[in-house]
Amino acid sequence: MGGYVLAIDQGTTSSRAIVFDAQQRIAGAGQKEFPQHFPKSGWVEHELEDIWQSVVGTCRAAIADAGIAASDIAAIGITNQRETVALWDRKTGEPAHRAIVWQDRRTADFCDGLKAKGHEAEFTEKTGLLLDPYFSGTKIAWMLDNVDGLRARAEAGEIAFGTIDSFLIWRLTGGARHVTDATNASRTLIYNIAENRWDDGLLSILNIPSAILPEVLDCAADFGTAKADILGAAIPVYGVAGDQQAATIGQACFAPGMFKSTYGTGCFALLNTGTDRVASKNRMLTTIAYRLNGETTYALEGSIFMAGASVQWLRDGLGIIDNAAESGVMAEKADPEQDIYLVPAFVGLGAPHWDANARGALFGLTRGTGPNEIARATLESVCYQTRDLLEAMHADWDAPDHASTTLRVDGGMVASDWTMQCLADILDAPVDRPQVLETTALGAAWLAGSHAGVWPDRDGFAKTWALEKKFSPNMGEEERSRKYAGWRDAVSRTLSAR
Repeated sequence: MGGYVLAIDQGTTSSRAIVFDAQQRIAGAGQKEFPQHFPKSGWVEHELEDIWQSVVGTCRAAIADAGIAASDIAAIGITNQRETVALWDRKTGEPAHRAIVWQDRRTADFCDGLKAKGHEAEFTEKTGLLLDPYFSGTKIAWMLDNVDGLRARAEAGEIAFGTIDSFLIWRLTGGARHVTDATNASRTLIYNIAENRWDDGLLSILNIPSAILPEVLDCAADFGTAKADILGAAIPVYGVAGDQQAATIGQACFAPGMFKSTYGTGCFALLNTGTDRVASKNRMLTTIAYRLNGETTYALEGSIFMAGASVQWLRDGLGIIDNAAESGVMAEKADPEQDIYLVPAFVGLGAPHWDANARGALFGLTRGTGPNEIARATLESVCYQTRDLLEAMHADWDAPDHASTTLRVDGGMVASDWTMQCLADILDAPVDRPQVLETTALGAAWLAGSHAGVWPDRDGFAKTWALEKKFSPNMGEEERSRKYAGWRDAVSRTLSAR
């Protein structure tokens, strides 16, 4: 079979498929966007049929681009947008409703009601999550309560629930398998991450019947076989992980204390805590990083809302750059004597503040402040926010040696050398940029390829991780402390009164 592996990367706005060869190199790829639906303010939905057609089309395109036959592929790995909810008829496969997307906020009042009844502590203790519309559980409850006849059908065992990975596997296998993996299950708000099972108590609080739930497997397991008439050959699905966990795996962050951060529109950072399930005191999320061979590895996760989106603001809002790459060039030309701080709370602040009412602000402006200084402040804000996450995680987890932390990065922003050097300086830690930036798809591919026996095991895969460039801190401690103290002061002035 040549060691080829097909990775399906099903995202929020598009679906991608990548064929990797036996040396973990990209051999072919395909990508297709699909429509977003916003039926009401704060509501975000996807048509499941659009997702399915985009996945099938991109898989076929990737196989063709690689110049191979479908029969040359040893296994399929799937990674997906997390927390998005799908319900469908077990017999016909017909969706019961559009998928409700992770961004959707329609259950905010429901979450507030659960908090008022004192339920959040139980949810957090069992799932590691906060009571927020972001997660799947309250979306499931909304569908059951608002789609005519759906609850009765669900209680009768006629309806299947799944996150997007589960729906894709069900379709790929012709309805033969209703399964998910531990990482996607851990984001549903109804999965007990300590006991690795669906939690009857949480299901009862949300009034969700257990009959709709998929079986939960390890991240590398036999999830079923894609039917030959879909992709041109019968191909086993051997790997599944949610997108941020897949990126963690693709970065080979297998050792406790390893830290990865993905810089896209926002930023998602995961810190591997090994077998320690760390309860955060700083509003980080405790989540499953991966489960292999029945052993669960945990992580602390933090997210910031504005990373690449802040650079887009420079381009589209202020009009001071034409493309993202210009921001680093301008930052390098900025006056080093000016300490300008941008707190990019355009849509509130994420972890560790979780202040939805905070709003953005610029501090330290003088008559000499111009576009270069604002560009630098924008890029620095991403670095400061990353340090906020890392400091909160280290406050939560008494790791053996915090000084050994190395950040592995991916996402569009990491192409900027200036930003990555600034990140290393602010963190006082090395920043490693890998040769392969498609880390999310690579992580899913490794899960599948290793289970198929055509790719290396965990240790072997970790050895194949290749560094493109290392950024080592070279800022003096006095300057670092002064700049970060200025950032903390700026954030304190931006937070809403609570």
